[in-house]
Amino acid sequence: MRSSLAPGVWFFRAFSRDSWFRGFILLMTFLIYTTYHMSRKPISVVKSRLHQNCSGIIEPVNKSHSLNDTTWCNWAPFDQSNYKELLGAVDNAFLVAYAIGMFISGIFGERLPLRYYLSAGMLLSGLFTSLFGLGYFWNIHVLWYFVLIQICNGLVQTTGWPSVVTCVGNWFGKGKRGLIMGIWNSHTSVGNILGSLVAGVWVDGQWGLSFVVPGIVIAIMGLVTFFFLVEYPEDVDCTPPQHHGEPEENLDNPEDPANRPHANKESSLESAGSGSKEPSAGPAAISFFGALRIPGVIEFSLCLLFAKLVSYTFLYWLPLYIFNVVHFSAKEAGDLSTLFDVGGIIGGILAGLISDYTNGRATTCCVMLILAAPMMFLYNYVGQNGISISIVMLIICGALVNGPYALITTAVSADLGTHKSLKGNAKALSTVTAIIDGTGSIGAALGPLLAGLISPTGWNNVFYMLISADILACLLLCRLVYKEILAWRSSLRRDKGYREM
Repeated sequence: MRSSLAPGVWFFRAFSRDSWFRGFILLMTFLIYTTYHMSRKPISVVKSRLHQNCSGIIEPVNKSHSLNDTTWCNWAPFDQSNYKELLGAVDNAFLVAYAIGMFISGIFGERLPLRYYLSAGMLLSGLFTSLFGLGYFWNIHVLWYFVLIQICNGLVQTTGWPSVVTCVGNWFGKGKRGLIMGIWNSHTSVGNILGSLVAGVWVDGQWGLSFVVPGIVIAIMGLVTFFFLVEYPEDVDCTPPQHHGEPEENLDNPEDPANRPHANKESSLESAGSGSKEPSAGPAAISFFGALRIPGVIEFSLCLLFAKLVSYTFLYWLPLYIFNVVHFSAKEAGDLSTLFDVGGIIGGILAGLISDYTNGRATTCCVMLILAAPMMFLYNYVGQNGISISIVMLIICGALVNGPYALITTAVSADLGTHKSLKGNAKALSTVTAIIDGTGSIGAALGPLLAGLISPTGWNNVFYMLISADILACLLLCRLVYKEILAWRSSLRRDKGYREM
């Protein structure tokens, strides 16, 4: 009987059960979004195969072409002189659809069961990713086919990010959120690395398999999600987290209604609101404009637009840059580009750890963005002078570019989605996440598009564009950085006053 056990035993059992489920949810959502990014990455590796200089390639026996033809091995319609613009169009078909769909996705994510929503999105993502690769086996050479598939894939892939961030936000409170989500957000880089390596296996042969295999993997993970994902702690009798019940926040403004005892009680139940059995008991889903009024949402959204512009330009164009500038093979260029994502893993964890320690999300992002600008300049000018220098600078650039991006899309989104001004309305998390990442996705679409338009004039100009975007991202956080500095000064004065008493 329950009464016969010591309270400590029951505490240990409850703690152990909660910890196991939280660990399981972290692993589950990590694998889910790893497969999302794994299915997006192959196009950046296969680009160098769709258009290359064929003069150094041995001609198959059954091929006949002019001796001066250096495009016979390319895949039409990307065998034309404007191939960079065509490849940019394929990239942007996905990215523009993703950016538009992201704003809608958060609204659906609040109103539909996350398990069904994610599963359906992953199955459809697997379908469209595979269809792109099947274009090779079906011998399709028309641009509209690849563009249409990318549009459809971009729309269905928007199911992923708001859903996994909302699910993790439902299970974890604010304490150490930056570190936890910094480690968890390495799924982005891990997915990119796996996507590059898998695509590299078949890029020089049957490149269609570079898409079909990741498509099958994400579809299988969609089935696993359907059977095993747990949306809320209450669904398995676990304890919901406290998002804004920490004492240090209550000291900020005792007169704030959100900091009174009854508000803290509400805040401890914010994850449970949408899981209530009584429909009338849960808070209504927040509106789009209501989410925009949350302090910090607009600044971080616009910052992410430029930060993601830089990150996604590297994601889609780095292998081709290495292929053209260093003259590596397509597989070697894809493999070397994974070091940028290795740096992204390190940068995401460091950004989360530092922002937790300093309680300064905006300042952490701003400092890393400031350091990223000169590092990108140096990589372009001296990064290709040797393989050792290239490896080191790719890792550093990846850490400084992806660190702020990772922090904003995870811990910052979760912080703002459970902001004390919401008075415990956990349904805001999906909409806030979608607004921030949707705005960032506009930059993700612009970056590769601009790179495709600018690269014919020289790669130096592409890097100048990236450095300019990085500086703009930094400037957009100035107001929030100033507020964080004032908060630190106030805290130091308060601590000094306590010591003198």
